Amino acid sequence: MTDQTALFEFLLRLGDNTLVLGHRVSEWCGHAPVLEEDIALANIALDLIGQTQMWLGLAGEVEGAGRSADDLAMLRDVWDFRNLLLVEQPNGDFGQTLMRQCLFDAFHVELLTDLTHAPDDRIAAIAAKALKEVTYHLDRSSETVIGLGDGTEESHRRMQTALDLLWPYVGEMFTADTVDDAMHTAGIGPDLTALRSRFDTRIDAILAEATLTKPDSIYAQSGGKTGFRHSEHLGHMLTQMQWLQRAYPGATW
Repeated sequence: MTDQTALFEFLLRLGDNTLVLGHRVSEWCGHAPVLEEDIALANIALDLIGQTQMWLGLAGEVEGAGRSADDLAMLRDVWDFRNLLLVEQPNGDFGQTLMRQCLFDAFHVELLTDLTHAPDDRIAAIAAKALKEVTYHLDRSSETVIGLGDGTEESHRRMQTALDLLWPYVGEMFTADTVDDAMHTAGIGPDLTALRSRFDTRIDAILAEATLTKPDSIYAQSGGKTGFRHSEHLGHMLTQMQWLQRAYPGATW
Protein backbone atom coordinates (compact mmCIF):
# COMPACT_ATOMS: atom_id res chain seq x y z
CA MET A 1 0.00 0.00 0.00
CA THR A 2 1.52 3.31 -1.10
CA ASP A 3 1.33 6.40 1.08
CA GLN A 4 -1.15 8.05 -1.31
CA THR A 5 -3.37 4.97 -1.40
CA ALA A 6 -3.40 4.81 2.39
CA LEU A 7 -4.16 8.53 2.61
CA PHE A 8 -7.03 8.16 0.14
CA GLU A 9 -8.50 5.27 2.15
CA PHE A 10 -8.07 7.21 5.40
CA LEU A 11 -9.88 10.25 3.98
CA LEU A 12 -12.68 8.03 2.68
CA ARG A 13 -13.16 6.71 6.22
CA LEU A 14 -13.44 10.21 7.61
CA GLY A 15 -15.87 11.31 4.91
CA ASP A 16 -17.94 8.14 4.88
CA ASN A 17 -18.44 8.25 8.64
CA THR A 18 -19.88 11.74 8.50
CA LEU A 19 -21.85 11.05 5.32
CA VAL A 20 -23.58 7.94 6.61
CA LEU A 21 -24.24 9.32 10.09
CA GLY A 22 -25.39 12.62 8.61
CA HIS A 23 -27.94 10.80 6.48
CA ARG A 24 -29.08 8.68 9.41
CA VAL A 25 -29.61 11.74 11.61
CA SER A 26 -31.42 13.55 8.78
CA GLU A 27 -34.03 10.77 8.80
CA TRP A 28 -35.42 12.37 11.98
CA CYS A 29 -36.33 15.57 10.12
CA GLY A 30 -40.08 15.98 10.58
CA HIS A 31 -40.25 12.95 12.89
CA ALA A 32 -38.47 13.98 16.10
CA PRO A 33 -40.46 13.88 19.36
CA VAL A 34 -40.50 17.68 19.78
CA LEU A 35 -39.83 20.62 17.46
CA GLU A 36 -36.64 21.67 19.25
CA GLU A 37 -35.13 18.21 18.76
CA ASP A 38 -36.25 18.17 15.14
CA ILE A 39 -34.37 21.40 14.44
CA ALA A 40 -31.31 20.38 16.49
CA LEU A 41 -30.94 17.02 14.75
CA ALA A 42 -31.38 18.61 11.33
CA ASN A 43 -28.58 21.08 12.13
CA ILE A 44 -26.29 18.28 13.30
CA ALA A 45 -26.98 16.39 10.07
CA LEU A 46 -26.08 19.51 8.07
CA ASP A 47 -22.83 19.88 10.01
CA LEU A 48 -21.90 16.28 9.24
CA ILE A 49 -22.75 16.59 5.54
CA GLY A 50 -20.67 19.76 5.39
CA GLN A 51 -17.73 17.88 6.87
CA THR A 52 -18.31 15.13 4.32
CA GLN A 53 -17.98 17.64 1.49
CA MET A 54 -14.55 18.65 2.77
CA TRP A 55 -13.21 15.16 3.51
CA LEU A 56 -14.45 13.54 0.31
CA GLY A 57 -13.43 16.58 -1.72
CA LEU A 58 -9.88 16.18 -0.42
CA ALA A 59 -10.04 12.42 -1.01
CA GLY A 60 -10.91 13.11 -4.65
CA GLU A 61 -7.91 15.42 -4.98
CA VAL A 62 -5.58 12.84 -3.46
CA GLU A 63 -6.94 10.07 -5.69
CA GLY A 64 -6.34 12.19 -8.79
CA ALA A 65 -8.95 10.36 -10.88
CA GLY A 66 -11.24 13.34 -11.39
CA ARG A 67 -13.89 12.21 -8.93
CA SER A 68 -15.63 14.91 -6.93
CA ALA A 69 -17.10 14.66 -3.44
CA ASP A 70 -20.51 14.15 -5.05
CA ASP A 71 -19.16 11.33 -7.23
CA LEU A 72 -17.67 9.57 -4.22
CA ALA A 73 -20.86 9.97 -2.21
CA MET A 74 -23.42 9.06 -4.86
CA LEU A 75 -21.71 6.71 -7.29
CA ARG A 76 -20.08 4.09 -5.07
CA ASP A 77 -21.67 0.81 -4.05
CA VAL A 78 -21.86 -0.67 -0.57
CA TRP A 79 -18.55 -2.54 -0.73
CA ASP A 80 -16.73 0.70 -1.61
CA PHE A 81 -17.81 2.50 1.57
CA ARG A 82 -15.36 2.72 4.47
CA ASN A 83 -17.56 3.91 7.31
CA LEU A 84 -17.71 2.38 10.78
CA LEU A 85 -20.49 -0.13 11.36
CA LEU A 86 -21.73 1.99 14.28
CA VAL A 87 -22.85 4.92 12.14
CA GLU A 88 -24.92 2.83 9.72
CA GLN A 89 -27.04 1.25 12.44
CA PRO A 90 -30.75 2.20 12.29
CA ASN A 91 -32.05 5.11 14.34
CA GLY A 92 -34.34 2.96 16.46
CA ASP A 93 -36.05 5.06 19.11
CA PHE A 94 -34.86 8.51 20.18
CA GLY A 95 -32.71 7.04 22.95
CA GLN A 96 -30.92 4.69 20.55
CA THR A 97 -30.21 7.57 18.16
CA LEU A 98 -28.74 9.72 20.93
CA MET A 99 -26.66 6.86 22.33
CA ARG A 100 -25.22 6.16 18.88
CA GLN A 101 -24.50 9.86 18.51
CA CYS A 102 -22.83 10.13 21.90
CA LEU A 103 -20.57 7.13 21.34
CA PHE A 104 -19.47 8.43 17.96
CA ASP A 105 -19.11 12.02 19.16
CA ALA A 106 -16.82 10.96 22.01
CA PHE A 107 -14.61 9.18 19.48
CA HIS A 108 -14.92 11.94 16.88
CA VAL A 109 -13.80 14.72 19.24
CA GLU A 110 -10.66 12.83 20.20
CA LEU A 111 -9.88 11.91 16.58
CA LEU A 112 -10.30 15.45 15.28
CA THR A 113 -8.24 16.84 18.14
CA ASP A 114 -5.33 14.68 17.02
CA LEU A 115 -5.86 15.52 13.34
CA THR A 116 -5.57 19.27 14.02
CA HIS A 117 -1.85 18.56 14.54
CA ALA A 118 -1.43 16.69 11.24
CA PRO A 119 1.56 17.80 9.12
CA ASP A 120 -0.76 18.07 6.11
CA ASP A 121 -2.18 21.60 6.37
CA ARG A 122 -5.34 20.63 4.47
CA ILE A 123 -6.21 17.87 6.95
CA ALA A 124 -5.36 20.04 9.94
CA ALA A 125 -7.58 22.87 8.66
CA ILE A 126 -10.58 20.63 8.00
CA ALA A 127 -10.16 18.97 11.40
CA ALA A 128 -9.98 22.33 13.18
CA LYS A 129 -13.19 23.54 11.54
CA ALA A 130 -15.02 20.26 12.17
CA LEU A 131 -13.85 20.09 15.79
CA LYS A 132 -15.76 23.28 16.64
CA GLU A 133 -18.98 21.68 15.42
CA VAL A 134 -18.35 18.25 16.90
CA THR A 135 -17.55 19.70 20.33
CA TYR A 136 -21.10 21.05 20.36
CA HIS A 137 -22.44 17.71 19.10
CA LEU A 138 -20.81 15.91 22.02
CA ASP A 139 -21.99 18.47 24.58
CA ARG A 140 -25.53 18.03 23.38
CA SER A 141 -25.57 14.25 22.96
CA SER A 142 -23.86 13.59 26.30
CA GLU A 143 -26.22 15.92 28.18
CA THR A 144 -29.21 14.17 26.61
CA VAL A 145 -27.84 10.70 27.40
CA ILE A 146 -27.29 11.79 31.00
CA GLY A 147 -30.75 13.31 31.25
CA LEU A 148 -32.48 10.25 29.86
CA GLY A 149 -30.29 7.72 31.65
CA ASP A 150 -30.81 9.38 35.00
CA GLY A 151 -34.43 10.21 34.25
CA THR A 152 -37.52 8.07 34.58
CA GLU A 153 -37.51 4.31 34.95
CA GLU A 154 -38.65 4.00 31.33
CA SER A 155 -36.04 6.38 29.91
CA HIS A 156 -33.30 4.65 31.92
CA ARG A 157 -34.39 1.25 30.61
CA ARG A 158 -34.36 2.45 27.02
CA MET A 159 -30.93 4.05 27.32
CA GLN A 160 -29.44 0.93 28.88
CA THR A 161 -30.98 -1.16 26.10
CA ALA A 162 -29.48 1.19 23.50
CA LEU A 163 -26.05 1.02 25.13
CA ASP A 164 -26.13 -2.78 25.28
CA LEU A 165 -27.15 -2.92 21.61
CA LEU A 166 -24.53 -0.50 20.29
CA TRP A 167 -21.52 -1.26 22.48
CA PRO A 168 -20.29 -4.18 20.29
CA TYR A 169 -19.70 -1.64 17.50
CA VAL A 170 -17.37 0.55 19.58
CA GLY A 171 -14.29 -1.65 19.33
CA GLU A 172 -13.98 -1.23 15.55
CA MET A 173 -13.13 2.45 16.02
CA PHE A 174 -9.90 1.50 17.77
CA THR A 175 -8.86 -1.63 15.85
CA ALA A 176 -5.82 -0.66 13.78
CA ASP A 177 -5.12 -2.05 10.31
CA THR A 178 -2.60 -1.30 7.56
CA VAL A 179 -4.23 2.05 6.73
CA ASP A 180 -4.21 3.17 10.35
CA ASP A 181 -0.62 2.03 10.78
CA ALA A 182 0.52 3.83 7.62
CA MET A 183 -1.18 7.06 8.65
CA HIS A 184 0.21 6.89 12.17
CA THR A 185 3.71 6.27 10.82
CA ALA A 186 3.30 9.30 8.55
CA GLY A 187 2.36 11.41 11.57
CA ILE A 188 -1.17 12.04 10.27
CA GLY A 189 -3.37 9.43 11.96
CA PRO A 190 -3.66 9.03 15.72
CA ASP A 191 -2.30 6.37 18.04
CA LEU A 192 -5.53 4.40 18.41
CA THR A 193 -4.45 2.85 21.70
CA ALA A 194 -3.98 6.29 23.26
CA LEU A 195 -7.19 7.50 21.65
CA ARG A 196 -9.08 4.55 23.17
CA SER A 197 -7.80 5.47 26.60
CA ARG A 198 -9.07 9.05 26.25
CA PHE A 199 -12.37 7.82 24.85
CA ASP A 200 -12.87 5.44 27.78
CA THR A 201 -12.16 8.18 30.30
CA ARG A 202 -14.67 10.48 28.64
CA ILE A 203 -17.41 7.90 28.06
CA ASP A 204 -17.03 6.34 31.53
CA ALA A 205 -17.71 9.73 33.11
CA ILE A 206 -20.80 10.24 30.95
CA LEU A 207 -22.21 6.79 31.69
CA ALA A 208 -21.55 7.13 35.41
CA GLU A 209 -23.51 10.39 35.54
CA ALA A 210 -26.24 8.79 33.45
CA THR A 211 -26.38 5.86 35.94
CA LEU A 212 -25.83 3.44 33.04
CA THR A 213 -23.76 0.27 33.20
CA LYS A 214 -21.11 -0.17 30.53
CA PRO A 215 -21.22 -3.72 29.11
CA ASP A 216 -18.24 -5.80 30.18
CA SER A 217 -18.05 -7.70 26.89
CA ILE A 218 -14.91 -7.14 24.82
CA TYR A 219 -16.50 -8.57 21.66
CA ALA A 220 -16.31 -6.13 18.75
CA GLN A 221 -17.99 -6.18 15.36
CA SER A 222 -15.68 -5.26 12.50
CA GLY A 223 -15.44 -4.97 8.73
CA GLY A 224 -17.03 -1.59 8.05
CA LYS A 225 -14.00 0.65 7.74
CA THR A 226 -12.21 -1.84 5.49
CA GLY A 227 -15.29 -2.39 3.32
CA PHE A 228 -14.97 -6.13 3.94
CA ARG A 229 -18.33 -6.47 5.66
CA HIS A 230 -21.15 -3.99 6.22
CA SER A 231 -24.44 -4.66 7.92
CA GLU A 232 -27.55 -5.12 5.80
CA HIS A 233 -28.67 -1.64 6.83
CA LEU A 234 -26.18 0.27 4.69
CA GLY A 235 -27.46 -1.04 1.37
CA HIS A 236 -31.04 -0.07 2.22
CA MET A 237 -29.84 3.39 3.26
CA LEU A 238 -27.91 3.92 0.03
CA THR A 239 -30.95 3.08 -2.11
CA GLN A 240 -32.66 6.07 -0.53
CA MET A 241 -29.65 8.37 -0.51
CA GLN A 242 -28.48 7.69 -4.07
CA TRP A 243 -31.70 7.01 -5.96
CA LEU A 244 -31.96 10.41 -7.72
CA GLN A 245 -28.43 10.29 -9.11
CA ARG A 246 -28.89 6.65 -10.07
CA ALA A 247 -32.23 7.31 -11.77
CA TYR A 248 -30.98 10.41 -13.60
CA PRO A 249 -27.22 9.95 -14.09
CA GLY A 250 -25.32 13.21 -14.33
CA ALA A 251 -28.31 15.32 -13.41
CA THR A 252 -27.44 18.79 -12.11
CA TRP A 253 -29.51 21.59 -10.65
